[in-house]
Amino acid sequence: MPEYEAFLDVAMRAADVSRQILTEHRQKYLRGNYDFKTKTDASPVTETDERVEREIRSIISGAFPDHGMLGEEYGADAATAEYVWVIDPIDGTRQFIVGYPFYGTLIALCRNGIPVLGVVEMPVMAERWVGVKGRQSTVNGLPIQTRPHTDLATALVASSNTEFVFDSDRAAYNHLIASTKWRVYGGACYGYMSLAAGKIDLCFDSGIMREVDYCALVPIIEGAGGVMSDWEGNPLTMHSGMQVLACGDSRLHEQVLREIRAHR
Repeated sequence: MPEYEAFLDVAMRAADVSRQILTEHRQKYLRGNYDFKTKTDASPVTETDERVEREIRSIISGAFPDHGMLGEEYGADAATAEYVWVIDPIDGTRQFIVGYPFYGTLIALCRNGIPVLGVVEMPVMAERWVGVKGRQSTVNGLPIQTRPHTDLATALVASSNTEFVFDSDRAAYNHLIASTKWRVYGGACYGYMSLAAGKIDLCFDSGIMREVDYCALVPIIEGAGGVMSDWEGNPLTMHSGMQVLACGDSRLHEQVLREIRAHR
C-alpha cells in the first residue's frame, strides 16, 4: 500500500538512531560491566533500553501524531488507534548486558492489531531485517526466503529461553525438543531471523514472548514464505498470548501443531 512507504521510511530512520546509540554504548562498555535495574517482572532494564525507546517514540510521534504506541519500557499510548507502533528497544537485554551480540531493536506497525510492518535492527551484525505486508522480506536490502522442510525429525530449531515455559506447555515443549535434530538457545530475535533466511526450520517459545517481542517478526517471516502463529495455530496479533510458533514451511507448521495438541 502506498502509505506503507512513509511508514517504512520512519521505521528506518528510527532504526538508524537505534543502531547509533547501541553501537556507541557497546563501545563504551566493551571492557566493563553494564549497570542495570531489575523490573517488577524480574527482567533487567538498562538506561540504554530507555534511551532507545524514547528516541524511537520521538521520531514516530513527530511523523504520525495520531498513531498509537506500545513499548517495552514506557507502556501504551493510544493503543486502540487504527495504527499502533510496537517497540522493543533491546530484544535480548540480558545478552546486551553480558556482551553477547544477539540483541536487536524491534519496530513494528500494527493496523487494527495486525502486524503489517516489521524492522529488526541487529547493530553488532550490521544487519537490518525488513518485512512489509504483501512484499518480499529483505536483509540489508537483499531478498530472503525460508527453506522448504517437512520432516520434524531432521528440523533445526531455535528457542529463546527454556526457563520461562508455562507448566501447561512443558510436556509439549520437551516433546518438540526431543523430536527435532538439534537446537540453539539464547538468540532472542536472531533465531527467528535465521528462520526467515532459511537457516532454521522451526522456532517456538512459551512464557517469554510478548507483543513487543513478536509483532516485528511476523511481517518478516511471512514475507519470506514462513508461517507464524500461537500454539493453537491462530495468527499473531497485538493481543495474542505468550506462546509463539514459527516455521519456514507451512506443512511443518501443521505437523508441529498436531504434536503440540497431542502432548499438552
